[in-house]
Amino acid sequence: MSHDESVRGEPVREESVREKAVRDGSAAGDLVRNESAEDEPAWSEEEDDRTAETLRWLREKRKSHRRRKGRDIAVLVYSVVLLGAGYGGGYAVYFLRRIRLGADYSDVGAHVQAALPAFFTLLTAALALLAARDALWRGPVVVPAPSVGWLLAQPVRRAVVLRPWFWLSAGVSAATALVAAVAAAVVLRILGLASPGGALLALLPAAVCLPLLAVAAGMAVEHRAGLAGFVRRFSPLAVVVLMLLAGQTAAAAAGHRSAVLEQVELWSGPWGWAAQPVVSATGGHAPGWPAAVVLLVLLTAAGLVRGHRDAALVPTAQLRRRAATAQTVSSVMYSAELRAAKLALMDAAAAGPGAGRMRAVRLPRPRSKYLVVVWRDLLSLLRTPARPGKALMWLACASAVAALGLQFSGGARAVGLGAALLLGYFAVGVLAEPARLETDDVRRAAWSPFRFRTLMLHHAVVPAVLGALLALLAAVPFAVAGAPWALALMPLCAVPFGAAAVFSASRGPARTDMLFSGVSSPVGDPGVFRFFFWYAAGPLVSAGGLGIVLHGVLRRALDAGAVAVVAGVAAVLTTGLLFFAARSADRLVQPGS
Repeated sequence: MSHDESVRGEPVREESVREKAVRDGSAAGDLVRNESAEDEPAWSEEEDDRTAETLRWLREKRKSHRRRKGRDIAVLVYSVVLLGAGYGGGYAVYFLRRIRLGADYSDVGAHVQAALPAFFTLLTAALALLAARDALWRGPVVVPAPSVGWLLAQPVRRAVVLRPWFWLSAGVSAATALVAAVAAAVVLRILGLASPGGALLALLPAAVCLPLLAVAAGMAVEHRAGLAGFVRRFSPLAVVVLMLLAGQTAAAAAGHRSAVLEQVELWSGPWGWAAQPVVSATGGHAPGWPAAVVLLVLLTAAGLVRGHRDAALVPTAQLRRRAATAQTVSSVMYSAELRAAKLALMDAAAAGPGAGRMRAVRLPRPRSKYLVVVWRDLLSLLRTPARPGKALMWLACASAVAALGLQFSGGARAVGLGAALLLGYFAVGVLAEPARLETDDVRRAAWSPFRFRTLMLHHAVVPAVLGALLALLAAVPFAVAGAPWALALMPLCAVPFGAAAVFSASRGPARTDMLFSGVSSPVGDPGVFRFFFWYAAGPLVSAGGLGIVLHGVLRRALDAGAVAVVAGVAAVLTTGLLFFAARSADRLVQPGS
């Protein structure tokens, strides 16, 4: 090949391979583009290997970009450290002074020690599930879009390009886990459960092995479509298991432990193996922790070897989709458009490997036009059963937090009640997804026989009614336990939550101009707090208003008058939220109004 041909590059080389395949009919025909896989033309290193010179040329061209990116990262790290020192320095000095003065946290330490086996298993299993779910749209190997579009199309070895991204993800995960381990060791020292050195040594196997295992598991999910489908199908079951672990953790902290169940969890997998050194260092029962650490190290090594091999085998078409999704998510996160990020993830999940199909469910059409929106919303929920499942999950969490909070008094009860109400809002908000889809693109409302504001008000019916029915179901255990008032109070809370969900859906694009008010204060520009209140006005107003009245009602005897007060507050909140939801809907279709 002449110098001019090598400069012209890919077209000449690709044509020569095709001609050779046609001429001799040999195995070189395998090098032709595989259109069904949507991948780049295969090539062999014997034909032409330009890896070294291509990467050298790319490094030269990226010098200025790398310097600018390094400065941006340095500024970001400096800002994070400054904010952490400014806002967290006071709390750190306070805790250190309490320790020096001999503050006793033994009571809290006893509860932590009792809940540690279940809590550590819960935390590590949740991280494993997050790593597997993350690999459905991103994964450890996410090559930037320019590299996917240009670099992988060149005659370079894929392993040289892709494997560094795998090891970069592994290194970042391990470094983050080590920082968390240092913080956990300090907490264990404050609680009097272990010395700083002993706690850090006990946490070291988990801090090193678990993030590397999570990266290896994500690599397996990213590379294998069958495993991705398995993760999608069994994620709801995994969430149920995590909820049971959370319940066990709360029960153990309250003094109700199960030694048999804890030993089963400690030997059930890497999440339990990593917990055994910590349990032993804090005075728990884990006599076989050296064997558990050996198993953890061997499994981590095997996972890294397998992940190193899989990193070079991800198809280019899949890398291209993941790069586009990651770029979209990062860009909209900078503009605080969380809804746009969620839509990008939903599109990636629908197009990714192992994606499920929508169920073909039918309902009889209503005869009245005033029921058509309710009919469509019910049909949408029936065809996507994951949404009612998520609503049940959030509702179960809200019920558990409410039951735990009622055991306390004063400020602890108020905090538990507020957390339970926020979780209840999330449960009802999941059912309002059709309203959010309506406002993602207002042109979709062309099918509706109503004005857009009336259409959005109709979208509040299904979340409020169905949420009230689910809340009534969740109130049955409270009634059996001797609190019949829950049968009336819990369904009442669901109605303003439905209105708040529709109000949040009608909010429109993020008002990033609120972040900068131009007013100076000791804590900086208060525009951040104004933006947060605007963004979370729906849940804050509904949960806050209900929390205030419920906290006052629960402090005295419950009767019909107390239920009437809660019902009145719920009606006022619902009316106000629906009124502002209608006004926001008008602004979406008429921006100048």
